Amino acid sequence: MKRTEQKLQTRQRILVAAGRGFRKGGFGGIGVDGLAKEAGVTSGAFYKHFDSKATAFREAVVEGMSDLKTGVRFFQSEHGDAWWPAFVSFYLSDKLHCDLAESCALQSLPPEVARADSTSRAAFEAELVEVAKLVANGPAANDAPTSYEAAWTALATLVGTVTLARAVDNPAIAKQISGAAEKLLLPSQAKAQSLAKSPTKAPSKLSKAPSRTR
Repeated sequence: MKRTEQKLQTRQRILVAAGRGFRKGGFGGIGVDGLAKEAGVTSGAFYKHFDSKATAFREAVVEGMSDLKTGVRFFQSEHGDAWWPAFVSFYLSDKLHCDLAESCALQSLPPEVARADSTSRAAFEAELVEVAKLVANGPAANDAPTSYEAAWTALATLVGTVTLARAVDNPAIAKQISGAAEKLLLPSQAKAQSLAKSPTKAPSKLSKAPSRTR
């Protein structure tokens, strides 16, 4: 392996580890030593690739949002006109119950970005706009957002739902929160499920009126 390739691989390993560390512990919850340990390198090696923890955080945010865009594109290409229901179901199940280190950057990092410098906020904003465009301009699908306004609403609902559901201690309440959001985001699916659960009434038999005899 060439030295340049090895250097790039090490940098990427540090970046991935930094993303995991920041999603799980927040910017203030982990230092350079912890990030280096997570990546399996020394602190000195960390500084060879990133001049500060803030720089690593900024790039980890961009990397995390890039992963989200890749995920959206995957659902759009693999599920076609069912991509939005499939994506919502995935987000409100897998991304709700996974370890925080594996959580979605859009859900776990915004509170940290809000306290970061303007450069980091601008980088996050640019990526967020790209995600909204990708959602709004995706393939036609049941209940899928078809405008930027609808995409903002849907993304905010997904993020808020996972944040609230993760914050409560009672699994039943967490399920109620995610279930309510799913009904809001997938009204067609919710209606179909409601109809399927409704008892079907057997058609009433009209009795023939007795014929009059003269």
